[in-house]
Amino acid sequence: MEQAQFDSLLQWFENFVKPYLETDEEGRRNILLKIVHTRKVCEAMALLCAGEGLSPEETRIASAVALLHDVGRFPQYRRWRTFRDSDSDNHARLAIDVIREEKLLSCLEQQEQLLIEEAVRFHNLLELPSQAQSLTRLYIKLIRDADKIDIWRVFSELLALPDTERASAATLGLADLPEVVSDGCINALANGSVVQLDSVRTLNDFKLLQISWVYDLNFASSRRLLLERGHIPALASYLPERDDIRAAVARALASLSDGRQ
Repeated sequence: MEQAQFDSLLQWFENFVKPYLETDEEGRRNILLKIVHTRKVCEAMALLCAGEGLSPEETRIASAVALLHDVGRFPQYRRWRTFRDSDSDNHARLAIDVIREEKLLSCLEQQEQLLIEEAVRFHNLLELPSQAQSLTRLYIKLIRDADKIDIWRVFSELLALPDTERASAATLGLADLPEVVSDGCINALANGSVVQLDSVRTLNDFKLLQISWVYDLNFASSRRLLLERGHIPALASYLPERDDIRAAVARALASLSDGRQ
């Protein structure tokens, strides 16, 4: 992929998202959240690529993955008014539909097309697909980390806002019950495991799920960036003051510092 080809994708994205902003105020907040998220994931991807010593060519491919990973979110929200895949459709699959309908990668070599499509298709799986080739796995790992890094930012900022100013779809319709936390979510985090979405019942559970993503990071650069930005303590500050929660969060932070997966 040449720089001019990536620049063309950038311009396409900016033109693609504009019509989705022509909606009501609630919808505009939700769409704008995903536009900014995409731009920030691109920024995080650039930092990860530099930190991991990727070549300029590899960085451009990874940046294309970052730019396109969530393009399915826009038709998803327009049709279903939600970002919850279980209530609509898999946003990664929708992204592939957009990529192909728009013929976004047609000017690239076939191997590059495959790398980008596969990384987009698999970026939101619970685990890395076992069948993915080693080079494909590199880009899947990169987008999974870059995506998480910015989702932590999104929620750290979102939770600081009054309810009336939040992008409503970001919290997936979960009940905001300040003192309610599911035992299964606490236990998973305390045991060094990723909290599963199907065990999440409240917004507090969702915060624990996001904190647990520290156990699913792939690169030293990702862990370093997360520590520098302080998103885990920020998220934890919106959880109930309980000893078991503090201990689970402390373990997660310690795993970032010592490099444990």
